[in-house]
Amino acid sequence: MSNNFLKRSKVFWNNKKIKKYKKKIFTLNFLLIVLIGVALFLSGILANKLFILQEEKNLENQKITEQRNIESTFKKIQDQVIKEKYVFKIRWGDLGKKMVEDGVIDKVKLAQAISGGDKLPKDLDKYFSESQDKIELTQANSQFWVDVLWGLGLANKNRILEEGDMMRDGDASNFASTGGWTLGPENPMSVYSKYSYITLSESQQKLVEEIASNIYRPCCGNSTAFPDCNHGMAMLGLIELMVSQDFSKDEIYKTALAFNTYWFPQTYLEAGLFLEKIGQDYSKISPKELLSAKFSSAMRDEAISKAAQDVQWETLRGGGSCGA
Repeated sequence: MSNNFLKRSKVFWNNKKIKKYKKKIFTLNFLLIVLIGVALFLSGILANKLFILQEEKNLENQKITEQRNIESTFKKIQDQVIKEKYVFKIRWGDLGKKMVEDGVIDKVKLAQAISGGDKLPKDLDKYFSESQDKIELTQANSQFWVDVLWGLGLANKNRILEEGDMMRDGDASNFASTGGWTLGPENPMSVYSKYSYITLSESQQKLVEEIASNIYRPCCGNSTAFPDCNHGMAMLGLIELMVSQDFSKDEIYKTALAFNTYWFPQTYLEAGLFLEKIGQDYSKISPKELLSAKFSSAMRDEAISKAAQDVQWETLRGGGSCGA
């Protein structure tokens, strides 16, 4: 029986129809294998595509996170550096009125430089018409204070103007802070160190000289002790005024930094970014150090400029120009 079964099986498989059936099964198996291979290949491509898309999404999310972190850092620095407003208890008194009466400042010229009209806005005109016991500083009026304090520093009689670097060549008329004064008389030297608006004792004068030598400005490489531009002359007027009213050194440096920050906002924003990158907090650095040549001079530390390279800060209005 066993032999008969084997014979029959052999005959069955040798049958042409069976052979044809076997061929079809082989073909179907081959196609199935090909289809499975194609499916695996396509699934591999799809998986790879999905992986790439996920990586791109992750990268995009990373960029968004990094951008948000950058924006957060910038916002933090800007909030530390640029304050909305300052109110200083500095007695301005009738200095503005006196400078107008003496011809140091022409109010019409000043108004035209500040607002384009012939009259100053009321919030600024009060410094010429009323006795003021405080000074309000904002980003919007920073140019006004550059100009007004410039006139004060230029006209107030002081040893820095008469014996300092301004006179080292015997003639102070060709500096930006003197020849560039167009808001008063045609000849600015006619009011140069002429009026005793601020009277200082010898110890106060020495203090003015000390503080002035420690405060720099980003528009040039000189300290306030050499006030050859409008910002230097304006800062000199501010220092003289505060020293005469017995403000402490710390208060004067703090106030000076506030004015400088409005006059040169980008300089101090860049300083804030530099300090952030090296793990220091701008708000904890002393105003005296921030006003030093390292941070505030035109020849400041190169690392500070590099740290803020290619950074586009929000445009901030300031009194950065050295002209009236």
